[in-house]
Amino acid sequence: MTIKAGDKMPEGSFTRMTGDGPQKITTEQLFAGKTVVLFSVPGAFTPTCDAKHLPGFVELADQFKAKGVDSIACTAVNDVFVMNAWGKSGGVGDKILMLADGNGAYAKALGLELDATKFGMGVRGQRFALIVKNGVASQVNIEGPGEFKVSAADFVLKQL
Repeated sequence: MTIKAGDKMPEGSFTRMTGDGPQKITTEQLFAGKTVVLFSVPGAFTPTCDAKHLPGFVELADQFKAKGVDSIACTAVNDVFVMNAWGKSGGVGDKILMLADGNGAYAKALGLELDATKFGMGVRGQRFALIVKNGVASQVNIEGPGEFKVSAADFVLKQL
């Protein structure tokens, strides 16, 4: 079942790179008592994701914080090392949490997996952006195939 506005976020975890190496972060740690924007891309370093999606959130991060967002998190079905390298390449610094969903378990829990096997990419996560308030999805923006509109940073910012 696909997540919708008003639904509690499913339990799960991601992996992120820290100064001490890869570390798990649970959805409880990520969402409890916070307002979080979680956006997903089909893959790190892929054209739209790298040229538009991630840079938009980096550029508008301060405006998100000014509207009460505690964290902006980017996830993809990539390993933690790729997500870390992409974050460095994209200049995210401490503006964006780069969260690896290495096996796609969280994308599946959200009902937002994407079969990209015909592109040689296996099963990935769809392109989406969620606004999560204290563990509940308040806005769910899922892109149609090949689109980049409702998950873009400027669109999501207007929903706050």
